[in-house]
Amino acid sequence: MKLVSTKAISWALAAAMTVTATSGLSADDHKAEAPADGVPGPEQDPYIWLEEARSDEALEWVENENKLTLAALETDPRFEQLKSEALAIYDSEDRIPYVSFRPDGLYNFWQDRENPKGLLRRTTLESYQTDEPEWETILDVDALAATEGKEWVYKGSTCLPPARNLCMIALSDGGEDATIMREFDTSTKSFVEGGFAIEEKSQGGVSWIDENTLLVGRDFGEGTLTESEYPFTSRIWVRGTALADASEVFRGQADDVWAGASLLRDNSGTIHAMTAFRGVSFHESEYFVSIDDDWIKLDIPKKANPYGIVDGHLLYSTDVDWETDGQTFPADSLIAVNLEEWKADPNGAKKTLVWAPAERQTKRGGAITGNALFVGMLDNVVGKVLQFNFVDGAWVSEQVDLPDNATVGIAASSDETDQIMFTVTDFLNPTTLYYSDGTSAPTVLKTSPSYFEKAGMEVEQHEATSADGTKIPYFIVKPQGMEMDGSTATLMSGYGGFQIPRLPGYLGSTGKLWLERGGAYVLANLRGGGEFGPNWHQTAIRENKQRTWDDFIAVGQDLVDRGFTSPEHLGIQGGSQGGLLVGTAITQRPDLFNAAIVAIPLFDMLRYHVIGRGASWIGEYGDPRIEEQRKWIEGYSPYQKITEGVDYPTPFLWASTADDRTHPAHARKGAAKLKELGQPYYYFEDMTGGHSGGVDNEQRAKLQALQYIYLMQQLMDEKNGG
Repeated sequence: MKLVSTKAISWALAAAMTVTATSGLSADDHKAEAPADGVPGPEQDPYIWLEEARSDEALEWVENENKLTLAALETDPRFEQLKSEALAIYDSEDRIPYVSFRPDGLYNFWQDRENPKGLLRRTTLESYQTDEPEWETILDVDALAATEGKEWVYKGSTCLPPARNLCMIALSDGGEDATIMREFDTSTKSFVEGGFAIEEKSQGGVSWIDENTLLVGRDFGEGTLTESEYPFTSRIWVRGTALADASEVFRGQADDVWAGASLLRDNSGTIHAMTAFRGVSFHESEYFVSIDDDWIKLDIPKKANPYGIVDGHLLYSTDVDWETDGQTFPADSLIAVNLEEWKADPNGAKKTLVWAPAERQTKRGGAITGNALFVGMLDNVVGKVLQFNFVDGAWVSEQVDLPDNATVGIAASSDETDQIMFTVTDFLNPTTLYYSDGTSAPTVLKTSPSYFEKAGMEVEQHEATSADGTKIPYFIVKPQGMEMDGSTATLMSGYGGFQIPRLPGYLGSTGKLWLERGGAYVLANLRGGGEFGPNWHQTAIRENKQRTWDDFIAVGQDLVDRGFTSPEHLGIQGGSQGGLLVGTAITQRPDLFNAAIVAIPLFDMLRYHVIGRGASWIGEYGDPRIEEQRKWIEGYSPYQKITEGVDYPTPFLWASTADDRTHPAHARKGAAKLKELGQPYYYFEDMTGGHSGGVDNEQRAKLQALQYIYLMQQLMDEKNGG
């Protein structure tokens, strides 16, 4: 059983750009129903019409903005060189082809110049261990898209254990989160004729009960989606019947973020129970187990969740201190209960501690192999992996023998054996893939090529002091011996949300396009993220979200105070929540920055809950329909904070029409507001790409080149103070 986090939120990182605006946009005759409870409606917000992702008016506006931006940036004589360098990295034939273990081989999804939409392919372990593995194509997404006239994007598969030859493959048209699903047989390398198929796109997924039965959580029509547009019902679908006739087995509530049933399986494929959850907020869930056709609520904290089955035990993870049975398990612990005792009495089984974090430690991902549990962890932002086993009635652990002082991750693992792969990386050294068969220490299997010249570059770690006195660590990658006179063009990145850590990793295209040209790069570890565990996150959400913005600004100020850079040469970058971060930075400290990449962002926080999937994030930011919570958000919402008479740094905002998560409306409205006030800006929007910001390597390379041209113009070129 692989570990799956219910708290994951996908995020994309971008880079930067700029264009001059003149005339304002008229909102005459644009109508929209004003939400209640003090949330801005069309009388207060003249750009609500830009929230219609694909209306003719909105797309005409996008087309005009794209023309202006491309005319300003693509004509820069450096653009084609940057794009070529980025594309060479993305299309590199010697990059590591990461794989997943399946009984019939190692599977990889591969995109390159000849296969821009990608190939699902497989090889053997023996072949993979060579320099040039022999690959067998299982599914050609380019061919499928050409045949069907669609912009198909492969979104993964869910396969029937243990053989796993029958899979439900998810496909998105243009990169949206919403997908269709079709049954595919990897043994015949074809879609199953007359097999399971869900051709109406939707959020949600499926689990295999057996070869003829699926557990499905999707949009089943009216009354089956939450306010966040996620499913809250689950049905059992039997082969040969219509999905509409599938019987409902679990129903959450319409005001949940999401809800659904799932299967508690061990690594042999045995189903031990049907479970279910209600996501009552993004960070809180209630869990249930089905016993004798009744749903029994599990007596666990709302910030705890089942983690997996290991050595005959069900494990839980908790993000808060858990007081139970006369003992307290600290936040971020792993707790075990005997599986058979749990099945007999889910709330009465004795709980024992498997692992608890020391100071500045936190879990980061994990995997369950045939006979062991592997848990990645951060120790003061340095990666480690621990192996756990239940031996002679007690849990024992040992650290996996991997390099120190690096970012370490679990890349792939086998359900049937103890085969496992790890990644090791840092800012300046290409990622290395390690492999172990479970009987010996991991050894190097593959190494990524070097994409930039690291000679003459160095990494330092420093701390800034935030507004409330908290020390905020950050990394800076810079030229060795650089003059500390504030003249170095510096790009600062951060995230600070949803308990997601930002960690050192090989810089690749950033190294080639930015560092090699004399720039410096900064990564800030902000509160709200996950670098130091759940408390690091929970201290900077909702009424305390301003702490994240304070942390980012403090790092920027510290860079200036130490002489690493100056406001004329300091740019910032972030995507999704990170786009909101950048928006707050330039509206709260416009004097501190000279460039800002605002990628696929949240921006209008007084209406975010009615745009895209925004309602699902109320647990992170608060609900603007509630007066007290609206006051928290009004204090920083960038869209409302853009005001007349302020000299803002020229930002580059970019989005995707196909982004059905944060939605392009946020970036659009930010640009429109800047234009209305006569402020310079750049705006770019791709029709495809979704929240990931690119569906193929050509598109990704173009986005990178646009952003680094913008950064060079703003931070390096003399005409902009560089």
